[in-house]
Amino acid sequence: MERICVEIEKMVCGGDCIAKYEGKTVFIPYAIPGEKVEIEITEDCKDFYRAKIVDIIEKSEHRVKPQCTLYGKCGGCNLMHIDYEFQKELKCEILKNAFEREGINLEKIDIICGNEKNYRSRFQFHDGGLMMKQSNNIIPVENCLCACEEINKYLEEVPFEQREKGRVQIFGSEKISSIPVGFDKIIVAKETEMERVRNERKNYEAKSRTVNGRKLKKTKPIKKMYAGSTQSQENFCTVNICGKNVSFDVQGFFQSNLEVLEKCIPYITEGLEGKNVLDMYSGCGTFSVFLTDKFEKVCLVEHNKAAIVYAEQNLAGTKHESYGLSGEVWTKYHAENYIKQNGNFDAVVIDPPRSGMEKEVCMWLQKSNIPQIRSLSCDIATHARDAKFLIRSGYKLEKIYLLDFYPHTGHIESLAYFTKENETD
Repeated sequence: MERICVEIEKMVCGGDCIAKYEGKTVFIPYAIPGEKVEIEITEDCKDFYRAKIVDIIEKSEHRVKPQCTLYGKCGGCNLMHIDYEFQKELKCEILKNAFEREGINLEKIDIICGNEKNYRSRFQFHDGGLMMKQSNNIIPVENCLCACEEINKYLEEVPFEQREKGRVQIFGSEKISSIPVGFDKIIVAKETEMERVRNERKNYEAKSRTVNGRKLKKTKPIKKMYAGSTQSQENFCTVNICGKNVSFDVQGFFQSNLEVLEKCIPYITEGLEGKNVLDMYSGCGTFSVFLTDKFEKVCLVEHNKAAIVYAEQNLAGTKHESYGLSGEVWTKYHAENYIKQNGNFDAVVIDPPRSGMEKEVCMWLQKSNIPQIRSLSCDIATHARDAKFLIRSGYKLEKIYLLDFYPHTGHIESLAYFTKENETD
Protein backbone atom coordinates (compact mmCIF):
# COMPACT_ATOMS: atom_id res chain seq x y z
CA MET A 1 0.00 0.00 0.00
CA GLU A 2 1.08 3.57 -0.71
CA ARG A 3 2.45 5.51 2.24
CA ILE A 4 1.28 9.09 2.69
CA CYS A 5 2.55 11.94 4.86
CA VAL A 6 -0.23 13.98 6.55
CA GLU A 7 -0.58 16.55 9.32
CA ILE A 8 -3.03 15.74 12.08
CA GLU A 9 -5.72 18.41 12.38
CA LYS A 10 -7.74 17.50 15.46
CA MET A 11 -9.17 14.71 17.58
CA VAL A 12 -12.81 13.73 17.11
CA CYS A 13 -15.39 11.99 19.25
CA GLY A 14 -14.24 8.46 20.03
CA GLY A 15 -10.53 9.32 20.16
CA ASP A 16 -9.45 8.99 16.53
CA CYS A 17 -7.71 11.95 14.91
CA ILE A 18 -8.38 13.30 11.43
CA ALA A 19 -6.30 14.57 8.53
CA LYS A 20 -7.05 15.36 4.87
CA TYR A 21 -6.00 13.38 1.80
CA GLU A 22 -7.31 13.77 -1.76
CA GLY A 23 -10.09 16.01 -0.48
CA LYS A 24 -11.40 13.37 1.92
CA THR A 25 -11.17 13.03 5.69
CA VAL A 26 -8.83 10.34 7.00
CA PHE A 27 -9.52 8.80 10.42
CA ILE A 28 -6.30 7.79 12.20
CA PRO A 29 -6.17 6.11 15.63
CA TYR A 30 -3.33 6.68 18.11
CA ALA A 31 -2.37 10.07 16.63
CA ILE A 32 -2.18 13.48 18.36
CA PRO A 33 -3.25 16.86 16.92
CA GLY A 34 -0.30 18.76 15.44
CA GLU A 35 1.77 15.70 14.62
CA LYS A 36 3.09 14.89 11.16
CA VAL A 37 2.76 11.20 10.49
CA GLU A 38 3.28 8.72 7.72
CA ILE A 39 0.16 6.65 7.23
CA GLU A 40 -1.14 3.73 5.23
CA ILE A 41 -4.75 3.70 4.03
CA THR A 42 -6.45 0.58 5.40
CA GLU A 43 -10.00 1.17 4.17
CA ASP A 44 -11.70 3.34 1.56
CA CYS A 45 -15.22 4.08 2.83
CA LYS A 46 -16.21 6.20 -0.20
CA ASP A 47 -16.73 9.44 1.74
CA PHE A 48 -13.68 8.99 3.99
CA TYR A 49 -10.60 6.86 4.59
CA ARG A 50 -9.37 4.86 7.55
CA ALA A 51 -5.64 4.59 8.06
CA LYS A 52 -2.93 3.42 10.43
CA ILE A 53 0.28 5.15 11.46
CA VAL A 54 3.43 3.72 9.88
CA ASP A 55 5.87 6.29 11.22
CA ILE A 56 5.78 9.50 13.27
CA ILE A 57 7.73 12.23 11.50
CA GLU A 58 7.09 15.09 13.93
CA LYS A 59 6.07 13.90 17.40
CA SER A 60 3.84 15.86 19.76
CA GLU A 61 5.29 17.03 23.06
CA HIS A 62 2.28 15.37 24.69
CA ARG A 63 3.08 11.89 23.38
CA VAL A 64 4.11 9.49 26.13
CA LYS A 65 5.02 5.82 26.27
CA PRO A 66 1.90 3.76 27.17
CA GLN A 67 2.39 2.01 30.49
CA CYS A 68 0.23 -0.97 29.56
CA THR A 69 1.85 -3.80 27.60
CA LEU A 70 -1.54 -4.65 26.05
CA TYR A 71 -2.15 -1.13 24.73
CA GLY A 72 -3.28 -1.29 21.11
CA LYS A 73 -4.24 -4.95 21.47
CA CYS A 74 -6.92 -4.72 24.14
CA GLY A 75 -10.20 -3.12 23.04
CA GLY A 76 -10.27 -0.78 26.05
CA CYS A 77 -8.00 2.26 26.25
CA ASN A 78 -7.14 4.29 23.15
CA LEU A 79 -5.61 7.52 24.55
CA MET A 80 -2.85 6.15 26.76
CA HIS A 81 -0.23 7.49 24.34
CA ILE A 82 -1.19 11.04 25.41
CA ASP A 83 -0.33 12.63 28.76
CA TYR A 84 -3.41 12.83 30.95
CA GLU A 85 -3.61 16.61 31.30
CA PHE A 86 -3.65 17.01 27.52
CA GLN A 87 -6.25 14.23 27.21
CA LYS A 88 -8.63 16.40 29.23
CA GLU A 89 -7.89 19.44 27.05
CA LEU A 90 -8.66 17.42 23.92
CA LYS A 91 -11.90 16.10 25.40
CA CYS A 92 -13.00 19.64 26.28
CA GLU A 93 -12.38 20.68 22.68
CA ILE A 94 -14.41 17.71 21.39
CA LEU A 95 -17.26 18.59 23.75
CA LYS A 96 -17.12 22.22 22.66
CA ASN A 97 -17.20 21.25 18.96
CA ALA A 98 -20.21 18.97 19.50
CA PHE A 99 -22.23 21.84 20.97
CA GLU A 100 -21.01 24.31 18.35
CA ARG A 101 -22.39 22.02 15.63
CA GLU A 102 -25.80 22.60 17.21
CA GLY A 103 -25.25 26.37 17.33
CA ILE A 104 -24.34 26.52 21.03
CA ASN A 105 -21.20 28.35 22.11
CA LEU A 106 -19.59 27.01 25.29
CA GLU A 107 -17.53 29.78 26.83
CA LYS A 108 -16.29 27.71 29.76
CA ILE A 109 -16.11 23.99 30.45
CA ASP A 110 -15.24 22.82 33.94
CA ILE A 111 -13.82 19.35 34.48
CA ILE A 112 -14.75 16.80 37.14
CA CYS A 113 -12.17 14.02 37.26
CA GLY A 114 -10.32 11.68 39.61
CA ASN A 115 -7.34 9.36 39.52
CA GLU A 116 -6.19 8.38 36.05
CA LYS A 117 -5.24 4.86 37.17
CA ASN A 118 -6.97 2.10 39.15
CA TYR A 119 -10.28 3.91 38.84
CA ARG A 120 -12.55 1.28 37.31
CA SER A 121 -14.73 -0.87 39.58
CA ARG A 122 -16.80 -2.62 36.92
CA PHE A 123 -15.53 -4.92 34.16
CA GLN A 124 -17.01 -7.32 31.65
CA PHE A 125 -14.80 -10.33 31.05
CA HIS A 126 -15.19 -12.86 28.25
CA ASP A 127 -14.16 -16.41 29.18
CA GLY A 128 -11.97 -14.89 31.89
CA GLY A 129 -10.16 -12.34 29.73
CA LEU A 130 -10.62 -9.15 27.72
CA MET A 131 -11.66 -8.86 24.09
CA MET A 132 -8.92 -8.06 21.60
CA LYS A 133 -9.39 -4.84 19.65
CA GLN A 134 -11.68 -5.37 16.63
CA SER A 135 -11.64 -9.11 17.19
CA ASN A 136 -13.47 -11.88 19.04
CA ASN A 137 -10.17 -13.28 20.33
CA ILE A 138 -9.67 -13.30 24.10
CA ILE A 139 -6.62 -11.78 25.81
CA PRO A 140 -5.63 -13.34 29.16
CA VAL A 141 -4.96 -10.55 31.67
CA GLU A 142 -3.46 -10.65 35.16
CA ASN A 143 -3.41 -6.91 35.84
CA CYS A 144 -5.06 -3.81 34.39
CA LEU A 145 -3.85 -0.25 35.00
CA CYS A 146 -7.44 1.00 34.91
CA ALA A 147 -8.85 -1.64 37.27
CA CYS A 148 -9.33 -0.92 40.95
CA GLU A 149 -7.21 -2.75 43.51
CA GLU A 150 -9.92 -5.29 44.31
CA ILE A 151 -10.35 -6.40 40.69
CA ASN A 152 -6.60 -6.61 40.14
CA LYS A 153 -6.33 -8.79 43.22
CA TYR A 154 -8.92 -11.13 41.69
CA LEU A 155 -7.03 -11.22 38.37
CA GLU A 156 -3.73 -11.96 40.09
CA GLU A 157 -5.04 -14.65 42.43
CA VAL A 158 -7.47 -16.51 40.16
CA PRO A 159 -5.68 -18.24 37.25
CA PHE A 160 -7.07 -17.47 33.80
CA GLU A 161 -8.16 -21.06 33.16
CA GLN A 162 -10.11 -21.17 36.46
CA ARG A 163 -12.20 -18.06 35.83
CA GLU A 164 -15.89 -18.18 34.92
CA LYS A 165 -16.67 -18.83 31.25
CA GLY A 166 -19.00 -16.74 29.12
CA ARG A 167 -19.69 -13.04 29.64
CA VAL A 168 -19.09 -12.27 33.28
CA GLN A 169 -19.68 -8.93 34.99
CA ILE A 170 -17.31 -8.20 37.87
CA PHE A 171 -17.75 -5.37 40.34
CA GLY A 172 -15.16 -4.66 43.01
CA SER A 173 -14.57 -1.77 45.38
CA GLU A 174 -13.56 -0.91 48.91
CA LYS A 175 -16.95 0.86 49.05
CA ILE A 176 -18.91 -2.39 48.86
CA SER A 177 -20.73 -2.63 52.19
CA SER A 178 -22.44 -6.01 51.82
CA ILE A 179 -21.77 -9.14 49.82
CA PRO A 180 -23.88 -12.28 50.29
CA VAL A 181 -21.24 -14.53 48.72
CA GLY A 182 -18.06 -13.91 46.79
CA PHE A 183 -14.47 -12.78 46.73
CA ASP A 184 -13.16 -10.15 49.16
CA LYS A 185 -14.86 -6.86 48.22
CA ILE A 186 -15.74 -8.20 44.79
CA ILE A 187 -18.77 -9.79 43.14
CA VAL A 188 -18.48 -12.10 40.14
CA ALA A 189 -21.85 -12.10 38.40
CA LYS A 190 -22.26 -15.16 36.23
CA GLU A 191 -24.05 -14.87 32.92
CA THR A 192 -27.69 -15.84 33.45
CA GLU A 193 -29.68 -17.72 30.83
CA MET A 194 -31.56 -14.51 29.99
CA GLU A 195 -28.29 -12.62 29.57
CA ARG A 196 -26.85 -15.41 27.42
CA VAL A 197 -29.84 -15.34 25.07
CA ARG A 198 -29.83 -11.54 24.95
CA ASN A 199 -26.11 -11.42 24.15
CA GLU A 200 -26.48 -14.11 21.49
CA ARG A 201 -29.26 -12.02 19.94
CA LYS A 202 -27.08 -8.91 19.90
CA ASN A 203 -24.19 -10.80 18.29
CA TYR A 204 -26.52 -12.39 15.74
CA GLU A 205 -28.06 -9.05 14.78
CA ALA A 206 -24.64 -7.38 14.49
CA LYS A 207 -23.33 -10.15 12.24
CA SER A 208 -26.53 -10.09 10.20
CA ARG A 209 -26.21 -6.41 9.37
CA THR A 210 -22.74 -6.36 7.82
CA VAL A 211 -19.72 -8.41 6.91
CA ASN A 212 -16.54 -6.41 6.33
CA GLY A 213 -18.63 -3.26 6.09
CA ARG A 214 -20.94 -4.72 3.39
CA LYS A 215 -24.66 -4.65 4.14
CA LEU A 216 -26.40 -7.97 3.93
CA LYS A 217 -30.03 -8.74 3.23
CA LYS A 218 -32.50 -8.45 6.06
CA THR A 219 -32.84 -11.43 8.36
CA LYS A 220 -35.75 -12.59 10.43
CA PRO A 221 -35.84 -10.48 13.60
CA ILE A 222 -35.43 -12.11 16.96
CA LYS A 223 -38.01 -11.25 19.58
CA LYS A 224 -36.75 -8.59 21.96
CA MET A 225 -36.23 -9.42 25.59
CA TYR A 226 -36.98 -7.01 28.40
CA ALA A 227 -35.64 -6.96 31.92
CA GLY A 228 -37.91 -8.53 34.49
CA SER A 229 -38.53 -7.47 38.05
CA THR A 230 -36.81 -10.17 40.05
CA GLN A 231 -33.64 -9.86 42.06
CA SER A 232 -30.70 -12.24 41.96
CA GLN A 233 -29.08 -12.65 45.37
CA GLU A 234 -25.83 -13.78 43.74
CA ASN A 235 -25.57 -10.49 41.82
CA PHE A 236 -26.84 -8.23 44.62
CA CYS A 237 -24.43 -5.46 45.61
CA THR A 238 -24.56 -2.51 48.00
CA VAL A 239 -22.04 0.32 47.90
CA ASN A 240 -21.62 3.30 50.20
CA ILE A 241 -21.70 6.49 48.12
CA CYS A 242 -21.22 9.83 49.88
CA GLY A 243 -22.36 8.25 53.13
CA LYS A 244 -25.49 6.56 51.74
CA ASN A 245 -26.03 2.92 50.81
CA VAL A 246 -27.12 2.23 47.23
CA SER A 247 -27.99 -1.30 46.09
CA PHE A 248 -28.03 -2.61 42.51
CA ASP A 249 -27.65 -5.70 40.36
CA VAL A 250 -24.10 -6.22 39.10
CA GLN A 251 -25.53 -7.54 35.81
CA GLY A 252 -27.37 -4.24 35.38
CA PHE A 253 -25.86 -0.79 34.91
CA PHE A 254 -24.01 1.05 37.64
CA GLN A 255 -21.30 3.67 37.30
CA SER A 256 -17.79 2.18 37.05
CA ASN A 257 -15.82 5.10 38.47
CA LEU A 258 -17.06 5.57 42.03
CA GLU A 259 -14.57 8.31 42.85
CA VAL A 260 -15.84 10.57 40.08
CA LEU A 261 -19.45 9.59 40.87
CA GLU A 262 -18.99 10.83 44.43
CA LYS A 263 -17.51 14.06 43.13
CA CYS A 264 -20.42 14.53 40.69
CA ILE A 265 -23.31 14.06 43.11
CA PRO A 266 -22.87 17.43 44.89
CA TYR A 267 -22.77 19.18 41.49
CA ILE A 268 -25.93 17.37 40.38
CA THR A 269 -27.89 18.31 43.51
CA GLU A 270 -26.41 21.67 44.57
CA GLY A 271 -28.85 24.57 44.62
CA LEU A 272 -31.84 22.28 44.13
CA GLU A 273 -34.66 22.21 46.67
CA GLY A 274 -38.42 22.40 46.88
CA LYS A 275 -41.55 20.29 46.98
CA ASN A 276 -41.28 18.01 43.93
CA VAL A 277 -38.40 16.73 41.83
CA LEU A 278 -38.41 14.40 38.82
CA ASP A 279 -35.65 11.83 38.37
CA MET A 280 -36.07 10.82 34.72
CA TYR A 281 -34.24 7.64 33.63
CA SER A 282 -33.55 7.07 37.31
CA GLY A 283 -31.97 3.63 37.16
CA CYS A 284 -31.73 2.17 40.67
CA GLY A 285 -32.30 5.63 42.19
CA THR A 286 -28.69 6.66 42.81
CA PHE A 287 -29.47 10.37 42.46
CA SER A 288 -32.91 10.11 44.07
CA VAL A 289 -31.29 8.85 47.27
CA PHE A 290 -29.71 12.30 47.61
CA LEU A 291 -32.61 14.29 46.17
CA THR A 292 -34.86 13.04 49.00
CA ASP A 293 -32.82 15.23 51.37
CA LYS A 294 -33.73 18.34 49.38
CA PHE A 295 -37.32 17.74 48.25
CA GLU A 296 -40.55 16.70 49.92
CA LYS A 297 -41.24 14.11 47.23
CA VAL A 298 -39.26 12.42 44.45
CA CYS A 299 -40.80 10.97 41.28
CA LEU A 300 -38.74 8.28 39.55
CA VAL A 301 -39.25 7.14 35.96
CA GLU A 302 -37.28 4.15 34.63
CA HIS A 303 -38.27 1.62 31.96
CA ASN A 304 -36.10 -1.14 33.45
CA LYS A 305 -38.37 -2.74 36.02
CA ALA A 306 -35.49 -4.62 37.63
CA ALA A 307 -33.79 -1.28 38.37
CA ILE A 308 -37.02 0.11 39.84
CA VAL A 309 -37.12 -2.82 42.29
CA TYR A 310 -33.73 -1.71 43.59
CA ALA A 311 -34.81 1.94 43.58
CA GLU A 312 -37.75 1.06 45.83
CA GLN A 313 -35.34 -0.58 48.24
CA ASN A 314 -32.88 2.32 48.12
CA LEU A 315 -35.63 4.88 48.81
CA ALA A 316 -37.43 2.93 51.54
CA GLY A 317 -38.74 5.28 54.23
CA THR A 318 -38.79 8.34 51.95
CA LYS A 319 -41.69 10.03 50.20
CA HIS A 320 -41.46 9.01 46.56
CA GLU A 321 -43.40 7.57 43.66
CA SER A 322 -41.85 5.35 41.00
CA TYR A 323 -42.94 4.31 37.52
CA GLY A 324 -41.53 1.30 35.69
CA LEU A 325 -42.22 2.89 32.32
CA SER A 326 -40.44 4.52 29.42
CA GLY A 327 -40.21 8.30 29.45
CA GLU A 328 -42.47 8.40 26.42
CA VAL A 329 -45.27 6.49 28.13
CA TRP A 330 -44.94 8.42 31.38
CA THR A 331 -45.11 11.85 29.71
CA LYS A 332 -48.10 10.80 27.58
CA TYR A 333 -50.25 9.09 30.19
CA HIS A 334 -49.04 9.93 33.70
CA ALA A 335 -47.26 13.30 33.87
CA GLU A 336 -50.39 15.47 33.78
CA ASN A 337 -52.15 13.48 36.47
CA TYR A 338 -49.07 13.41 38.69
CA ILE A 339 -48.75 17.20 38.50
CA LYS A 340 -52.47 17.67 39.25
CA GLN A 341 -52.09 15.63 42.42
CA ASN A 342 -48.70 16.88 43.59
CA GLY A 343 -48.09 20.25 41.94
CA ASN A 344 -45.52 21.09 39.28
CA PHE A 345 -41.92 19.99 39.58
CA ASP A 346 -39.37 22.38 41.02
CA ALA A 347 -36.52 20.59 39.25
CA VAL A 348 -35.64 17.70 36.97
CA VAL A 349 -32.56 15.49 36.99
CA ILE A 350 -32.35 13.61 33.71
CA ASP A 351 -29.79 10.99 32.72
CA PRO A 352 -30.88 9.40 29.43
CA PRO A 353 -29.23 6.51 27.58
CA ARG A 354 -26.74 7.07 24.78
CA SER A 355 -29.55 7.79 22.32
CA GLY A 356 -30.50 10.85 24.34
CA MET A 357 -33.90 11.99 25.55
CA GLU A 358 -36.89 10.38 23.92
CA LYS A 359 -38.53 12.86 21.57
CA GLU A 360 -41.68 12.95 23.68
CA VAL A 361 -39.68 13.63 26.86
CA CYS A 362 -37.74 16.46 25.27
CA MET A 363 -40.94 18.04 23.92
CA TRP A 364 -42.62 17.71 27.31
CA LEU A 365 -39.67 19.40 29.05
CA GLN A 366 -39.73 22.26 26.55
CA LYS A 367 -43.35 23.02 27.53
CA SER A 368 -42.99 22.23 31.24
CA ASN A 369 -41.62 25.55 32.55
CA ILE A 370 -39.78 23.58 35.23
CA PRO A 371 -37.27 26.16 36.53
CA GLN A 372 -34.20 23.92 36.80
CA ILE A 373 -32.98 20.97 34.76
CA ARG A 374 -29.78 19.07 35.51
CA SER A 375 -28.98 17.05 32.40
CA LEU A 376 -26.37 14.28 32.34
CA SER A 377 -25.29 12.43 29.23
CA CYS A 378 -22.94 9.65 28.15
CA ASP A 379 -23.09 10.86 24.53
CA ILE A 380 -22.07 14.43 23.75
CA ALA A 381 -23.75 14.52 20.33
CA THR A 382 -27.22 13.67 21.66
CA HIS A 383 -26.61 15.92 24.68
CA ALA A 384 -25.90 18.86 22.36
CA ARG A 385 -28.96 18.00 20.26
CA ASP A 386 -31.26 17.93 23.29
CA ALA A 387 -29.68 21.12 24.67
CA LYS A 388 -30.49 22.90 21.40
CA PHE A 389 -34.20 22.15 21.77
CA LEU A 390 -34.26 23.20 25.43
CA ILE A 391 -32.54 26.49 24.62
CA ARG A 392 -34.96 27.17 21.74
CA SER A 393 -37.85 26.79 24.18
CA GLY A 394 -36.47 29.45 26.50
CA TYR A 395 -34.03 27.58 28.73
CA LYS A 396 -30.62 29.07 29.42
CA LEU A 397 -27.51 26.90 29.57
CA GLU A 398 -25.88 28.17 32.75
CA LYS A 399 -22.98 25.73 33.23
CA ILE A 400 -21.49 22.66 31.65
CA TYR A 401 -19.05 20.13 33.05
CA LEU A 402 -16.95 17.48 31.37
CA LEU A 403 -17.17 14.31 33.46
CA ASP A 404 -14.04 12.23 32.91
CA PHE A 405 -15.26 8.87 34.15
CA TYR A 406 -12.91 6.95 31.82
CA PRO A 407 -9.35 8.30 31.58
CA HIS A 408 -7.23 7.00 28.68
CA THR A 409 -10.33 6.35 26.60
CA GLY A 410 -12.19 8.52 24.10
CA HIS A 411 -15.39 8.28 26.15
CA ILE A 412 -16.81 11.63 27.29
CA GLU A 413 -19.71 12.33 29.62
CA SER A 414 -21.16 15.71 30.48
CA LEU A 415 -23.41 17.53 32.95
CA ALA A 416 -25.36 20.67 32.02
CA TYR A 417 -27.35 23.15 34.11
CA PHE A 418 -30.44 24.62 32.44
CA THR A 419 -32.60 27.32 34.02
CA LYS A 420 -35.83 29.00 32.99
CA GLU A 421 -37.67 31.92 34.50
CA ASN A 422 -41.24 31.11 35.49
CA GLU A 423 -43.67 32.44 32.92
CA THR A 424 -46.40 34.72 34.24
CA ASP A 425 -49.72 35.59 32.70
